[in-house]
Amino acid sequence: MYSVDSVDTNYQIGIDGGGTKTELVLVDSAGGIAAQHRAPGCNPSQIGPDKACAVLHEALRALTAKKTGIISASLWCMAGNRNFWRETADALTGYGKITTTDDSQPVLELATEGQPGLVLHAGTGSFVAARAPDGSIHYAGGLGWKLGDPGSGFDLGRRAIALAMLELRIGATAPPSPLVAALRAHTGLADYSANSHFFYNDPAANAQIAAFAPRVIELAAQDCGPAQQVLADSLTDLARQADEVIHRLFPQPAAKLPCGVSGRILNSAPAAFALRSLASKLNWPVELRFIALAPIEGVRRLLTKGF
Repeated sequence: MYSVDSVDTNYQIGIDGGGTKTELVLVDSAGGIAAQHRAPGCNPSQIGPDKACAVLHEALRALTAKKTGIISASLWCMAGNRNFWRETADALTGYGKITTTDDSQPVLELATEGQPGLVLHAGTGSFVAARAPDGSIHYAGGLGWKLGDPGSGFDLGRRAIALAMLELRIGATAPPSPLVAALRAHTGLADYSANSHFFYNDPAANAQIAAFAPRVIELAAQDCGPAQQVLADSLTDLARQADEVIHRLFPQPAAKLPCGVSGRILNSAPAAFALRSLASKLNWPVELRFIALAPIEGVRRLLTKGF
């Protein structure tokens, strides 16, 4: 339990709002963590704007419930539509001056510490973010599940489920592949028709698609050929985005660039192996830095630097 502070204590709030979870931190004037809170994902593209607002409002109340004092500023690093979060912030009072930005900023800070470089991130969604030599920030990917986020949990799940569904539809007499067995266990549905009906009609289908990604990674680590191919194909598309960013922003770097690798998916053993291979094949002038810290730590660091 947190102690109650004097009313003249100054705080800042930081938020990392993603598709899987929303993490919040209350930072005191010395940069220390006064309180933390974790809530469900709040990406409006996935759960809808009303539910996204509800998750955020409840999380803010929970974060500040046991603290008194002045909140001077807030930094929201959010997945989803930028205009939506700006409008949501403008409607709130009591949280100081609120700055809204993409959820790429915290992991870019962890990857490059304010220097030129880039980061590849893959969670429920994915993106490539970079800080150019002139300090400007650039962002690739992050288009959302409908338009494709290669390397993301949703993309891995979608590709793997599609491959398993093709096998189910063919209906061969041979024993099913581990991918088909995993899909049946995941949905509790045995045949093609039942699974197809679920994925095209059930409101929970999108979440189930993304939730299948950890099993795909497990199978890839166990030398399941179809799972390894799914992972390789998805990461190749993400690498193409990163390759475009590197060649546009850093055509002739004087030294190797810091390239952060963020998120549970990319930090898994099979994904890390595939990414190293792709970086070598594409001759990237980078030093891969696998980031173990959570993005909320990047938010805290941005707060202490004044954003």
